Amino acid sequence: MILPVVLYWCETWLLTLRDECSLRVFKNRVLRGLFGPKRDEVTGEWRQLHNEELNDLYCSPNIVQVTKIKKNEMGGECST
Repeated sequence: MILPVVLYWCETWLLTLRDECSLRVFKNRVLRGLFGPKRDEVTGEWRQLHNEELNDLYCSPNIVQVTKIKKNEMGGECST
């Protein structure tokens, strides 16, 4: 769902550590928007989901690893 949009022409990217962090932040923001807040069972208050909870709800591959794999498949070089 998110990967096709984000990975469009990723073979041409120069992927830096800052870019990797930005990709993770983008993915988590999109997932928070899709899944919304969660009601805390103890306090009854609404809260944002933590990154681990988002990953459990939406079992998708690591966006940075997929980008690097696609670059290698197309013969591009990944900078880390």
